[in-house]
Amino acid sequence: MNVLLHLMKTIWLRSAAALLMAAVLVLPAHAGRSCDAQPLKAQTVERGLALAERTLKALDASEARVVVLARAGQDLSKYGLRYSHLGLAYRQPDGNGGHVWRVLHKLNHCGTQEAALYRQGLGEFFLDDPWRLEAAWVVPAPAVQERLLALLLDERRALSQHQRPYNIVSYVWGLKYQQSNQWAIETLAAAMEPGVETRQQAQAWLQFKGYQPTVLKIGPLTRLGGRLSAANVAFDDHPNEKRFSDRIETVTVDSVFAWLQRTQLGEAPVVLR
Repeated sequence: MNVLLHLMKTIWLRSAAALLMAAVLVLPAHAGRSCDAQPLKAQTVERGLALAERTLKALDASEARVVVLARAGQDLSKYGLRYSHLGLAYRQPDGNGGHVWRVLHKLNHCGTQEAALYRQGLGEFFLDDPWRLEAAWVVPAPAVQERLLALLLDERRALSQHQRPYNIVSYVWGLKYQQSNQWAIETLAAAMEPGVETRQQAQAWLQFKGYQPTVLKIGPLTRLGGRLSAANVAFDDHPNEKRFSDRIETVTVDSVFAWLQRTQLGEAPVVLR
C-alpha cells in the first residue's frame, strides 16, 4: 500500500509539474518581469520547481508556520547584496488533513510604476527566471509567527499596507512609492503593533525597533539613466541632501535579514542552494 501511494503521489507531482510548465511556456510575460521578456525555458521551469520542492521539504522539517522567504531574482552583487525579493510564506490547512505553503508578496507589473499583491505557491514564487537558484529564509520568533499568520489570513489586514505606486529603489521612510521588500516589513510592523493602520505608523514602529536600510552608492549618471530607461525606477522621493550625495537608502532583503536576527525577532537565515 505504501508503495502504491508513493507511486500515485509521484505521478501526480509529475503531471502537475507538466501542466504548470505548459502553462508557463505559453504566457507572454509574468508579474515582476518585463513584458518584453522571453517565455521561460523548460529547463528554467524544471529547476525552479525542483528548488520549490526542496524548499517545501525544508520548511516542513523546520515546523515553522511562517517564514520570511527570499529569492535571488536579480544580480545585485555590485551593491554587495545577495537577494533581491522578499515574500511572507505561511502554512495553512489544505482541507484534506494536510497543509500547503502559500506566499504573499508584492510584484511589479511589467516594469511599470504599479504593483499588486499575489498569493502564490512555492512553485510560482521560484519560477521568475531567477539570477541564482537559491532560496533563503528567516524563521521568525514564535510570537512573531503567531501575529503574522493571523494577519496573512485576514484579507483586509493583509492588504492594509499595500500602495500601488511602485519604485524599485523607493526611499525607506517615504510614502510616495513602495517597493516589494518595503511592503513586507511594513506589513510585519502592522502585524506586530496593535493600532498600526497606516504606512507612516508602520515606519515609525520600524524606526523604533532599529531597522536600518541599505545605503546604495548610486551616482548622478546612473540615476539619470535608470530614470530615463525604466518606469519603475525613480529617485524623486529621496531627500535632496541624501540623493545629491549619492546615498540611496532603500529596503533590501539582506538588511531585513540582518535586522530580524539583530533584534531577535527571527533566527539566523537558512540558505538552500
